Amino acid sequence: MLTGPIPGSLKNCSSLIRTRFNGNHFHGNLSEMFGIYPFLDFIDLSNNEFYGELSSSWGKCKILRTLMVANSNITGGIPPELGNLTQLHTLDLSSNFLSGEIPRVVGKLASMLELDLHDNQLTGSIPQELGALTGLLYLDLSTNSLNGSFPEHLGDLRHLFLMNLSNNVLSQKIPFQIGKLTQLSELDLSRNFFTGEIPSEFQSLQSLGTLDLSHNNLSGLIPKALTKLPGSLHINISFNNLEGPIPSGRAFVNLTIEEVQGNTGLCGNISGLPACESSPLIKKHVKNKGKKLLVTILCPLLGSFILLCAFFGGLRLHEQWRKSSGMEDKDMKKGDLFSICTFDGKALYKEILMATEEFSDILCIGKGSYGSVYRAQLSSGDVVAVKRLHNMPEMASHRNFLNEIRALTEIKHRNIVKLFGFCSNAQHSFLVCEYLERGSLAKIFSIEEEAKELDWRKRLKIIKGIAQALSYMHHDCSPAIVHRDISSNNILLDPEYESHISDFGTSKFLKNDSSNWSSLAGTYGYVAPEYAYTMKVTEKCDVYSFGVLTMEVMKGKHPGDLIAYLMSSSPEEIELKDLLDQRLLYPNEEIENILASVLKLARACLHVDPQSRPTMLFISRLLSTGASSV
Repeated sequence: MLTGPIPGSLKNCSSLIRTRFNGNHFHGNLSEMFGIYPFLDFIDLSNNEFYGELSSSWGKCKILRTLMVANSNITGGIPPELGNLTQLHTLDLSSNFLSGEIPRVVGKLASMLELDLHDNQLTGSIPQELGALTGLLYLDLSTNSLNGSFPEHLGDLRHLFLMNLSNNVLSQKIPFQIGKLTQLSELDLSRNFFTGEIPSEFQSLQSLGTLDLSHNNLSGLIPKALTKLPGSLHINISFNNLEGPIPSGRAFVNLTIEEVQGNTGLCGNISGLPACESSPLIKKHVKNKGKKLLVTILCPLLGSFILLCAFFGGLRLHEQWRKSSGMEDKDMKKGDLFSICTFDGKALYKEILMATEEFSDILCIGKGSYGSVYRAQLSSGDVVAVKRLHNMPEMASHRNFLNEIRALTEIKHRNIVKLFGFCSNAQHSFLVCEYLERGSLAKIFSIEEEAKELDWRKRLKIIKGIAQALSYMHHDCSPAIVHRDISSNNILLDPEYESHISDFGTSKFLKNDSSNWSSLAGTYGYVAPEYAYTMKVTEKCDVYSFGVLTMEVMKGKHPGDLIAYLMSSSPEEIELKDLLDQRLLYPNEEIENILASVLKLARACLHVDPQSRPTMLFISRLLSTGASSV
């Protein structure tokens, strides 16, 4: 809550190395407050009330790596002298009143990882020179007045994790070079004037979690090549001039009318669109004050599509869910919930009981915080995981049950376990999820031969997947979701050693207008210290747990007292070999360097001050760069 100007004496502090003023109420003319700092590595002036222009003197701080002046009242242009900062990693000038063009010299910043200029008044075209920033992970130029075309050279940004060019006046076709950005997790080109067809090269973007092409002038058919995109993709193509049937691929299964409306030529089996005879899409939505509650879950099991509904007490479950979340559903008739079932729910329920031998201990493959998990092979030959709740007090049991359903129906990410359906009646409450045959990390680490199968490359892949899922939950979901029980027991592996977060019974949806107090949840040894004594839930609780889990993946077992030793020692006092699993051969030099960086990142996650821990978005970006090079 600090106010006033920055003291003038700071101009003479030429030995400054790291400076943070962000998140206060400082004011004054920014161009008059700072001098030249030859040793300055980091400065964050964001979220204050500074005005004036950016001084060209910043270009003389030759070893500056991070310059952040976001969300203030800065005017004028971006000084071309910033092109002299050859070691700059992060430049965030977002949410100001900057005008003029983006200087072409920005293309000289070869070390740049993050460039954020969104929400300004920048004009002109996007410089082709930005294509030279080949290490860039994050590019946000949205909400400006940039014009011209999509620069083809942006296709050279092969490591890009996020690109947001929305809310500009960009036009012409989206170039086919877009297909080169294979690491993209989020691409937003909405609210521009792009024309022509959607390039079929989009099919190469297999890491995409979000694709927004809405509010443009795109035309033609939706390319069939897009059916190869991942099923976890959230896609919005509304308000264009697209026509023809909605494709039947996995990326289009969960489309809503809101995501396709405004295309008068589109057809498909979505309420509000004209039907196409050839459209196989089956979908039903229920509106709850503008929020979508998925009461039918498409389950690609039992041969063809089967709707596994909330049968036997589903109405009561839905009513409790609606009341517990404060939602009303005046438009929903009670009969509608059952009319969406195209198969006999009672027969399917009996098959689950038969497949689990009425939840026999023989078929139990694990026990979580409030339920047991069973392997169930259905009559079709497909295998699913059935999570049955323990006999807990009714309110707590239903709260966790509904919480997990809500989380898993709202989350769409390849590193989060998929929910196929659920059931609640007087005898049983259970979830039906995808079966991941390798089981949990905790199980694998407890078996020496299986642990040896997890070489360093696979372990880095596992850590990267967990980070991406948590980043999605914290930064791409609204409201943000905190898992609260990140541990090796709740990380499952598929046959390709891709990690999947499971067990969302204790997850917390953060409210912006609340302090988010909560009773303690989680697994001993992974819980953030501040959460244990304040009961306040933040995203940094998951960050701490991620730090513990990262050390566990490297060590092959829970780090225990090693955490306290790690945090009380200087990095120079710690031998890397003491932090690695002795069951594996010591890594080669290339992987050794990456492991050292990952463990350094884990150490930052364990900081006693939650505000000093990095965000999962930052962690995920760094890991995407480092781990992808292995």
